[in-house]
Amino acid sequence: MMKMQFVKSMLLGLVATTVLGAAPAAANPVMLFDINSGAIIEHQDAFKRWHPASLTKLMTAYTTFRAVRAGELALDSPIKISKKAAAFPPAKMGYKPGSVLTLDNALKIIMVKSANDVAAAIGENVGGTSEAFAARMNAEAQRLGMSGSHWVNANGLHDPEQYTTARDLAILVRAIRLEYPQYAAYFDIEGIVAGKAKLKNFNPLVGRFPGTDGMKTGFVCESGFNLIASANRGGQTLAAIVLGATSPGDRAEEAAKMLQGGFGRTGISSVTVATLAPYGDNRDLATDMREVVCSKKAKHVASDGPTETGAAPEKVSIIPEMTRPRNWVTVSLGGATGPRPKALGGRDIVEQADVPLPTWRPDRPAPTGAVPVVSSNSQARS
Repeated sequence: MMKMQFVKSMLLGLVATTVLGAAPAAANPVMLFDINSGAIIEHQDAFKRWHPASLTKLMTAYTTFRAVRAGELALDSPIKISKKAAAFPPAKMGYKPGSVLTLDNALKIIMVKSANDVAAAIGENVGGTSEAFAARMNAEAQRLGMSGSHWVNANGLHDPEQYTTARDLAILVRAIRLEYPQYAAYFDIEGIVAGKAKLKNFNPLVGRFPGTDGMKTGFVCESGFNLIASANRGGQTLAAIVLGATSPGDRAEEAAKMLQGGFGRTGISSVTVATLAPYGDNRDLATDMREVVCSKKAKHVASDGPTETGAAPEKVSIIPEMTRPRNWVTVSLGGATGPRPKALGGRDIVEQADVPLPTWRPDRPAPTGAVPVVSSNSQARS
């Protein structure tokens, strides 16, 4: 009986490999899929619970798009920075409490700079409070069928109860791209100019890997290096999800190789993001990557900052260098002439924010006298 079960399992594995392509060699969750059809080209540990880090900002953006569609605010509506939002650690813009920018500029900033202070401010303004916005994120996730996700905050700073899966992120990517094609430009900005600072997109595929049109990076010690990258070639749009890579270069190379192979593959499986059956042991236990990427053993800087090269120097990268001038988009404070967010109900967002400062990142004692306000060109921790 046990022998028969083993043979049956082997046959099922061979069928899956034939249909979906050989499983990636990496030991972390990955997924490659067609955005338009939802067809899955390859996947591994797609239902494994994982900490999203700043991939959370995609859920923040989607929830905000829904609020805009509902008439609760507009792209030129004011996003005011509270004391609580201003106190969040890097990556951040370092805006002072009371500063105001448009929702449009706020969205550009969180997609390029991955600024935690601005993402938190979006949540507070759109939701009325950060807690109310997290509840809306969870409601939207449930409506979309993201059954393996739970959201606690708008910026992705680590919380043990904030998690998602590669499969759920694929659902989210499709929802963003198919429901809101008018906002596609937020996800492939090559860099922003904020005052005297020029801030490059943390995603090294943008502007370099042929066909790339988005989307987002993420990093905290507990998640490792996460990346969602999408690209279009010959009318086909694919997205690669890489969770828990051990360096920024590794996640970029892995995503690029998945996309490259996907475009060259003939025939796509009938298994889709929506129909993929749950699988995997212990999938409800989130993996903690801290010891791998943030311990003394780590061979790289624990940061999600922009990288000019993909692979390590001793490896050959498939991501070409940028040989043309980078396209820059200017962002600034002010210009918010649109309606105030309805969720605020006439309240001043700054008045709600006398709260203790969050823990210094990445979970180390803060230097004596240090404050978590950093210049706009600081390295990211999310």
